[in-house]
Amino acid sequence: MTSSERDLLTATHWGTYRVDVENGRVTNLRGFEHDPDPSPIGPGIVDVLDGPTRITAPMVRKSWLEGGPGTAGDKRGSDAFVEVSWAEANRLVAAELTRVRSTHGNRAIYAGSYGWASAGRFHHAQSQLKRFLNCIGGYTGSKNTYSFAAAEVLVPHVLGTFRGHLDTTTSWESIASDCDLFVAFGGVPLKNGQISQGGTGAHVQKGGLLAAHKAGVKFVNISPLRADLLDRVNADWLPIRPNTDVALMLSLAHVLLNEDLHDQAFLDRYTVGFARFADYLLGKTDGIPKSPEWAADICEIPADTIRDLARRMARSRTMISTAWALTRQDHGEQPFWAAIALAAMLGQIGLPGTGLGFGYSAMNNTGLNRTPIHYASFPQGHNPVPDFIPVARVTDMLETPGGKFDYDGASYKYPDIRLVWWAGGNPFHHHQDLNRMRRAWAKPETIIANEWCWNALAKHADIVLPCTTPLERSDIALTPKDPYQVVMDRAIEPVGQARDDHEILRGIAAEMGVEEAFTEGRSPQDWQRWIWEVSRQQAAGQRVELPGWESLQRDGWVKVPVPDKPTVMLDAFRTDPEANPLATPSGRIEIFSQTIADFGYDDCPGHPAWMEPTEWLGAAAPDDLHMISNQPRNKLHSQLDHGAVSQADRPKGVEPMTMHPRDAAVRGLIEGQIVKIHNTRGACLAELRISDMIRPGVIQIATGAWLYSDGDLCRRGNPNVLTRDKGTSRLAQGPVAHSCLVKVETIVSKVPQQKR
Repeated sequence: MTSSERDLLTATHWGTYRVDVENGRVTNLRGFEHDPDPSPIGPGIVDVLDGPTRITAPMVRKSWLEGGPGTAGDKRGSDAFVEVSWAEANRLVAAELTRVRSTHGNRAIYAGSYGWASAGRFHHAQSQLKRFLNCIGGYTGSKNTYSFAAAEVLVPHVLGTFRGHLDTTTSWESIASDCDLFVAFGGVPLKNGQISQGGTGAHVQKGGLLAAHKAGVKFVNISPLRADLLDRVNADWLPIRPNTDVALMLSLAHVLLNEDLHDQAFLDRYTVGFARFADYLLGKTDGIPKSPEWAADICEIPADTIRDLARRMARSRTMISTAWALTRQDHGEQPFWAAIALAAMLGQIGLPGTGLGFGYSAMNNTGLNRTPIHYASFPQGHNPVPDFIPVARVTDMLETPGGKFDYDGASYKYPDIRLVWWAGGNPFHHHQDLNRMRRAWAKPETIIANEWCWNALAKHADIVLPCTTPLERSDIALTPKDPYQVVMDRAIEPVGQARDDHEILRGIAAEMGVEEAFTEGRSPQDWQRWIWEVSRQQAAGQRVELPGWESLQRDGWVKVPVPDKPTVMLDAFRTDPEANPLATPSGRIEIFSQTIADFGYDDCPGHPAWMEPTEWLGAAAPDDLHMISNQPRNKLHSQLDHGAVSQADRPKGVEPMTMHPRDAAVRGLIEGQIVKIHNTRGACLAELRISDMIRPGVIQIATGAWLYSDGDLCRRGNPNVLTRDKGTSRLAQGPVAHSCLVKVETIVSKVPQQKR
């Protein structure tokens, strides 16, 4: 059987689907038959594949085309575009790359391209772009992610690795069989668990959560949002003040220490530096004991509740989960470090069902029992350019070329960027303080974007190269993060003149004389077969047999066997820390890190600590509210925001915003009103939804609305016009989107719907 003889398949970061096609058009995406909880996001692409937002030909910004590089950068976002041929587009890009390289060097090219792109292993836009740029001498890149940059830098100092532990998170099966109490800092938001990088075969988060509940596991949801944990598990809700989880964790640790409930034997064998941390808890270093009474004033959870929770955790088999969102705040390194220290004091790290986990339901693969296999990918080659930036420091880089920044113990300088090339992502979604970024975005001489639809990135580019969607090309979803490996069939012909990223870059490579280096003489189909065959060999080394290429194409998918034994994070270290040391200087858990202490950062000391955020309710004006801009439930970041699924959630054309009834009453607001959320950085519109599922003093609005600027106002409701753009600390320089104060007021009863 071939793809023409079976139902067509496609794979996305939010699920696997069967594809229905009639008369050359996709009519529906149906959930994969092996997925017990398919995501509704997928069908959102159907109505926009060939709709008015589709980019169907190469386009060049009019001012840039007429005046050349560097012309009228301030018109990006408002200037008209002129259609050109692919031959002309290839010539323009090749000539501009040659000019920038010869005049300023390859370090003047920034290929951040941060974003999720396609689930396909071959047609992964960033990999394609970076391979091409490495063929012509390299580029300035970025490090870490917007998701959890603070943890990516901090946790390796404490536990030896971060991503390694994400890949071995204690499985839901182990939690169901061996956990009594699941304490969720930031909750377990199932809407986030729809997603997994590289493709998702079967969604497990809801099933895992419900199975644990059925087995008798008790849950505690520590979040300003009650909806961060499914109602059906009957969790205790502690509506904490945003950004104060560290204070709560420290006070829980204080109770364990003060009441001799901590596991000193575990601390002695598996950790270093506890005595320094204990002195801080007791107030010996700063005169402030981190008692429940101290924390109650900060996080607004009663002292007795804190004390009772600490005792409950000590007498139970306890799992501590920390949401990734906790890292996206001022001093975002501290919540994960404090959680590690708290779990170490309980002494249950490495035991079945207990210890700690980083972000259950942050993605579908968290807690998924799976066989980690190192699959092959499209080789990117070597980048000889040493320059980089922490990923969330884009605006700083564009504003201050040559300026200094600290990162993980060293000092660096921002490069002088003349050309920006983005493929497979959208900085006008991920980044903070978008109005400031738009002003900095005017500075580079040329901006190139590979895009398939007219989102804010495309509108703010100089050269737009129209790329295909996964439904218009063949690929394979091949990921160690999921047991299902899926053929991605080409369901329809490319819309208009759209080309896949490999073909786009092959054309430019030919113009620059590096086509052979870029393609190695292989077609996209040849590369996909090569990736699969190399992956088969690597899987065989782990005693996993994958089918041949023809069998895979015939069947459409294969499921890699999962381990019989549930995964337990750090179990080998627990069993024998001498034989299985952590990759830390001591080989053990570093509750105090001499390495970090020696960096001398005033915003990240050598042990977990409470430091006030720059913006939080503890230092707010009377009419300020704390804004939580969390992940959407109807799209992945901003992908498919223009599609029917996302649009159905905002019939008035603006993103919904949730507010507590008390805050609405004080402001004279009513359900369904269009309101303006604003601060000194900007403003956005939103439709008010009133609920007691959010704590007073807090509002919630999801990210992902496409930026639609009217001055500094976003008329669709993108909250990143409001968020602050600064680093978490000098250690990691991560984003601090969740440290954000705003005001809310009435504007009009309704606003006209915007064209999609």
